[in-house]
Amino acid sequence: MGIFSRTRDIIAANFNDMLDKADDPAKMIRMIILEMEETLVEVRASAARTIADQKEMHRHVVKLDRLQADWGEKAQLALSKDREDLARAALVEKKKASDMADQLKQEIGVLDDALRAYEEDIQKLQHRLREARSRQTAIAARLESAENRVKLRTLMSTERTDEALSRFDQLERRVDYAEGRAEALSIADQTGGPSLSDEIAALEGADAIDDELEQMKKALGKDGADKKGD
Repeated sequence: MGIFSRTRDIIAANFNDMLDKADDPAKMIRMIILEMEETLVEVRASAARTIADQKEMHRHVVKLDRLQADWGEKAQLALSKDREDLARAALVEKKKASDMADQLKQEIGVLDDALRAYEEDIQKLQHRLREARSRQTAIAARLESAENRVKLRTLMSTERTDEALSRFDQLERRVDYAEGRAEALSIADQTGGPSLSDEIAALEGADAIDDELEQMKKALGKDGADKKGD
């Protein structure tokens, strides 16, 4: 396939359709990028050769222009010496140089068009290459995410995970048992001796009894004084 047809095919390619139909999108996008990079190198090489050809043709045109001027001077010299035959021959050579120069200029024009086409193709290929690399990054990220999900699901479904979860359950049961023992000891402490609230309530009750006893003593003392008076 020629460089021009390959370039046009790549520029016109529909990445979405190609990737949707591919069994391995990651491999397909790598192949696309490789093809584009190789084509881009070839297009640049062709453009470089075209530029080199143009420069060489321009040098030939300059030489032919000088040759035309030289034959024109020779024709004038021959004519001044009454050698019309030589002057005519010199003008023939001048015409040949002029025709060759014109032909080279036309070829240079064709190369100018080809070079402009190369430049456009290079810009389009670079754009498509950036697009492909962006797609490659997106595909790689999606592929990594999918692989991580598969690994996670595989891990969650293994016996090692079940064993780890079982160990967590055992640890939770041990913590529950330790907390239960602490609560039981706390209850035992409360039944073995009076609590702070009970002691304070007892003090308040003792004060009430002392007050009542003091009143009874006062009442008895008063009654005893009445009996002595009689």
